[in-house]
Amino acid sequence: MYRLLRAILFLFDPERIHRLVSRGIRALGTRPRLAAALRRHLSTGDPRLQVRAFGLRFPSPLGLAAGFDKGEGLAGGLFALGFGAVEVGTITPRPQPGNPRPRLFRLPAQQALINRMGFNNEGAAAAAARYAALAFRPGPLGINLGKNKDTPGADAPADYVAAFEALAPVGDYFVVNVSSPNTPGLRDLQAPEALRAILRPLLAAARPRGKPVLLKLAPDLADEDVDAIADLALEEGVSGLVLANTTVARPRAEGEPVAKEPGGMSGRPLLPRALALVARVRRRVGARLPIVGVGGIFDAEDAWRMIRAGATLVQGYTGFVYGGPRYALRIERGLLQRLDRAGLASIEEAVGLDADRAGDQSSSTMTIASSFSST
Repeated sequence: MYRLLRAILFLFDPERIHRLVSRGIRALGTRPRLAAALRRHLSTGDPRLQVRAFGLRFPSPLGLAAGFDKGEGLAGGLFALGFGAVEVGTITPRPQPGNPRPRLFRLPAQQALINRMGFNNEGAAAAAARYAALAFRPGPLGINLGKNKDTPGADAPADYVAAFEALAPVGDYFVVNVSSPNTPGLRDLQAPEALRAILRPLLAAARPRGKPVLLKLAPDLADEDVDAIADLALEEGVSGLVLANTTVARPRAEGEPVAKEPGGMSGRPLLPRALALVARVRRRVGARLPIVGVGGIFDAEDAWRMIRAGATLVQGYTGFVYGGPRYALRIERGLLQRLDRAGLASIEEAVGLDADRAGDQSSSTMTIASSFSST
């Protein structure tokens, strides 16, 4: 049924449809009994899928990635759809409208999206007020932090701290976003010294509150840069890495007219690079730095491969757009089947099992172009 509905929805502007769907999800989240009843039908609730990470308990390893709820108060309704966690944002200290429209595009043949939203949100104070009133919250709420577009790079650390201070009372964990391609100069902040300048004051603010801080990286980084950032994250006491954000490459879509639109691409074509990054970081740091694997998670097999590559948790966004309201349930059921076949008692036992084999399959000097062209 959702395939038919999706075909109709895809006839209309993507952002217009997102606003329409968001109204229904927001309304659902204001009715906790209804949300809880729906969640019982759209999540297995199986304790074998529970995960402990960053000092938090996740009812399942599958979360919704940042970008769907941009501080609009949708998280309660999204939890009702079965997700083990919901990450909202990116949230900036001050409101900003984002980039001019159109800024969201579909590539159905590739099961992908391109966006250049530009951190459109109503600011940290407005988001904090909405999440303080969240009526249904059965899993952790993550908050993705960014700087305002008009904030110079030298002043970026203050923006991240200001956004955190406003949102600290309502978020369970926080993610530093320096990897979106849609804010000019933002990815320059992935350079080690720029990252240290952001992380040190932010971690100093977060530690006394017991709030985990993660770092989200771009898939377009060279492997050696990923290694350096993973080492830095360990040195500075970052709680985990999110691998990875959208890409400026156009894997498997080079000939598509829409692929010429500037912005970050997400969806199924990103899975090979995301898997390679997760496996690489897992081999480098082991279990010392938990990984959230994101990029191309469309079904249980994708999630299973990501977890076995080294991801403690996984996230989806584009897969949810294409997969519909039973997306989380299908993945949970498939993971349970794979646990049974593998003879494992819990999903945590599967984390990193294939990291060494993944390393044999992907060269340590793999570039983003070669990883995508191999799909």
